Amino acid sequence: MAAGALIAMSPEGGLSRYLTEIRKFPMLAKDEEFMLAKRWKEHEDPEAAHRMVTSHLRLVAKIAMGYRGYGLPIGEVISEGNVGLMQAVKKFEPDKGFRLATYAMWWIRASIQEYILRSWSLVKMGTTAAQKKLFFNLRKAKSEISALEEGDLHPDHVSQIATKLGVLNEEVISMNRRLSGPDASLNAPLRVDGDGEWQDWLADDNQVSQETQVAEAEEKSLRMGLLEEAMTELTDRERHILTERRLQDNPTTLEDLAAQYGVSRERVRQIEVRAFEKLQKTMKAAARERNLVDA
Repeated sequence: MAAGALIAMSPEGGLSRYLTEIRKFPMLAKDEEFMLAKRWKEHEDPEAAHRMVTSHLRLVAKIAMGYRGYGLPIGEVISEGNVGLMQAVKKFEPDKGFRLATYAMWWIRASIQEYILRSWSLVKMGTTAAQKKLFFNLRKAKSEISALEEGDLHPDHVSQIATKLGVLNEEVISMNRRLSGPDASLNAPLRVDGDGEWQDWLADDNQVSQETQVAEAEEKSLRMGLLEEAMTELTDRERHILTERRLQDNPTTLEDLAAQYGVSRERVRQIEVRAFEKLQKTMKAAARERNLVDA
């Protein structure tokens, strides 16, 4: 699918206008989406691909808005997210049983994050997994511990964040200094003529968008499917112990399970750990097979 499919819908023509225009594209019913995906997969029908892309442009815009705090033009962030969406449509496998929105979220976020990391290369942003995690989670981590002070963080806050994110204290300090630039005001106009403000496009906490509801529901359904599939790889005893210990609101005690199976508490604990590790391994393998995580 050529990138030209989205040229007419670029945010470069004015973000406010773009956000208004993409709302006009209807969302696809599950059966309609499936048939369009099959048409693209089997016949490379460009019209089918175009309809799948345009029906998810609002999802891209919503995800992109979550990356406003990095000092980059939001229009460019949306454009990068659209690239990720197109890649998702190209690789989407409708026969896997889940919706495009669930699959596309991974590609959209990856494309946006890669763009942000490239843009921040001037400050020699690290590229290890831990440093990327720090880069994209520092603000959230600071908020969770009410570390609202400007400038350098308090040493206690540095230690808390470093422990939570699995990085060195020095990396937290360095990254915090890099990200300490002022954020754009939410009352800043979207356009030069002052028509509309940034805050007009923020999601209402009491009104979750249809796109988000669909994506979250599909993602939960997909995870449950992976879990159920992986559980079949366990023995009856492993499955029962793991269910009783980790999948119940009120977990059964080691003592009760030990008495039920006529073994020691330590033996039950070992079975639980082994079963959980086997479950994780099976779920990750299944997710990689379906292109839901990096290989």
